Parts: sequence; C-alpha cells; structure tokens
Amino acid sequence: MARVEWPPLPEDALEERFLAATGPGGQNVNKVASAVQLRLDVFALRLHPDVYARLKSLAGSRWTKEGEIVVTARAHRTQDANRAEARERLAELVGKAHLAPAKRKKTRPSKAAKAKRVDAKKERSAVKAGRGKVRLD
Repeated sequence: MARVEWPPLPEDALEERFLAATGPGGQNVNKVASAVQLRLDVFALRLHPDVYARLKSLAGSRWTKEGEIVVTARAHRTQDANRAEARERLAELVGKAHLAPAKRKKTRPSKAAKAKRVDAKKERSAVKAGRGKVRLD
C-alpha cells in the first residue's frame, strides 16, 4: 500500500513530553528519556463538525476530556525517531478524519439472481427430502 503524505500539523496545537521508555534497551533505557508523548489540541485545529466527529471516533481512547489527542511513541532508541513516528501517526489520524466515507448505493438482486437462489433452495430441499426412511410398500 502506498504511503500518503499528510499536511503538517500546526506547531502551536502540539505539545511534546519526553518520557523514559519501557522494555528492552539495557542500562540506556533507564538513563535516557527517549519515548515521546505528543498532545494535539483539537480545538486549535478549528475543524468542521463532521471531521471533528470522525476524528473523535477514530482517536478512541487516545481522546482526553480536555479535547486533546495523546499519542505515545517508544519503539525507537532515539528521541528524534520517536518524535517523527508520533507526528506521522498523529498527522495520519487527522488526515483520515478528513476523508469522508463513501455513500452506500442501494442495490437490488436481479431476476436471474433470485431465480438462481430459489433453484438452489429447491435442489437442496430435494436432497434433504431423499434422506428420509426408506419405505417398502
């Protein structure tokens, strides 16, 4: 799947915090705060109500009561790599919220499709009917 480039998020809407990462990494993980917690103030984006609603549902548990989205990246060993990943994930989330879902077009099965279904039911019924007790008259 091709990667989509999303527009950058405004810097005044972002807040970064650096945390000590968890998991493997030896002594380095205890010394260096390489994990990044990125907070996006959604109200600063001034989104359309439809986009806002989609973003809220996409964010799920990452959405806070204050109207912020919190993304934490700790997969990499460096702050820069984690910062880039967190920003990319956040931009992707906001970008996906801007994409409106396609409207569903109502369709009906054709006459041929209905007939085919009924024929298949009759055939199956005949097979099952033939499984009864054998009567010798």
